[in-house]
Amino acid sequence: MSLIYKPFNTLSSLLVLWAALVIAPSVPADTPRLNVVFFLIDDLGWMDVGANGSDYYQTPNIDALAAEGMRFTNGYAACTVCSPTRAAVMSGKYPARLLLTQWLPSGRWDAKQHKLREARYISNLPLEEFTIAEALREAGYKTAFMGKWHLGPEPYYFPEHQGFDLNVGGRDYGAPGSYWYPYEGRWKIPTTPDLYSKRDTVVEGKEGDYLIDRMAEEGDKYIRANADSPFFLMMSHYGVHSPLQGKPDKVARYEKVPEEQRQGDPRYAAMVESIDDSVGRITRALEETGVADRTMVIFTSDNGGFARATSNAPLRANKGSNYEGGLRVPVIFKWPGAIEGGSVSDVLMSSMDYYPTILAAAGLEQRPLQHRDGVDLTPVLKGEGGIERESVFWHYPHYNRHPQNFPAGVIRKGNWKLIERLDSGELELYDLNEDLGETNNLAQRRPAVARRLLAELRAWRDSVGADPMRPNPEYEGD
Repeated sequence: MSLIYKPFNTLSSLLVLWAALVIAPSVPADTPRLNVVFFLIDDLGWMDVGANGSDYYQTPNIDALAAEGMRFTNGYAACTVCSPTRAAVMSGKYPARLLLTQWLPSGRWDAKQHKLREARYISNLPLEEFTIAEALREAGYKTAFMGKWHLGPEPYYFPEHQGFDLNVGGRDYGAPGSYWYPYEGRWKIPTTPDLYSKRDTVVEGKEGDYLIDRMAEEGDKYIRANADSPFFLMMSHYGVHSPLQGKPDKVARYEKVPEEQRQGDPRYAAMVESIDDSVGRITRALEETGVADRTMVIFTSDNGGFARATSNAPLRANKGSNYEGGLRVPVIFKWPGAIEGGSVSDVLMSSMDYYPTILAAAGLEQRPLQHRDGVDLTPVLKGEGGIERESVFWHYPHYNRHPQNFPAGVIRKGNWKLIERLDSGELELYDLNEDLGETNNLAQRRPAVARRLLAELRAWRDSVGADPMRPNPEYEGD
């Protein structure tokens, strides 16, 4: 084979470059950039907002986002517990690819009771990951993180080291000691009988301050101070994670609802309402500062609802389980001028997709070597088309002791969902179009479908380097 040398023609090359600049569409220099406000709620179930069908929880502000934007009916968290999902949002990668597949610091594995040793997992989001916040900051955005971080300890792995100019309340732990100032509480240290006492300045305040309200206040203040600059504000509420502590006046109203008509604990319902109040306060700040029409608002949760707080029916199970109640979450986008209000999409999407979608909406170049597992949803949001991805995967090689939990690999493809129990090899196959509650296991009746999905799931695990579980020689079971 021979190589043909073509001399560089400076004049012609410059003419081509000039023509490209003249012909290519451009955005005027004085056009305001798109702001982004991202609400990431902790442990909020798919059915815990009015827009998804709840008539118990009062969420008028969240419902208004859906009425003015697009609601995804097949929106998923990247994991059944919090830290891996948060890492996926920040990085655009599957938790299995990151080797961050368990909540931090975990500690619920038992050498005598569990048949397999858990897969290895790292204890922080690596600083080598170029987060969505870093990408936006590099493009000239101001960036702020408020609330739950739970992706690594100080001094190295806090939000301020992952692209955020401002960190209000982001720490290594996943819940406050209390929602009432000074947010004090005690927590059991995993695998030990010892307690860790927390009295922490999660956020500055005074006696009587309620944490969800304080986070909303800080977010409001940030928007008003930065309305003249493009900004990325991550409202990552600690609520509605336990401890279940609602504001007394709100709790009292839900306690008046007859028990048979309740969807969840009145204290939890009060917390959901406070989250909704925070959404209202932030959206009012956007309107009053004149930036609402150039701000994308995203609302979602990091996993399904907690079993002792809320019912996820008609979905099966809860947080910590790989059934739909643990994985399917509320997803709402509001993007003025791009999304037709009241839109509903059944496109299959997950936590990794926020990164490339935000970049595309902001007019920034994609970073495919970073958000390797995310898909740009802007064609769906604009009503211009679909996405190419057909399958979404999960790898949870751990025990967490939530109801209906077991180590599992999962694939969702079209209407089919396959669950592989990693400790027994048992397969469960569900047709979610016909059986949203996952009550009818079709693995024996549709073996060809089960085999095909299992092969795809295992090939995916190999492709992302998912760490396997291993035999546990100390296991004392049968």
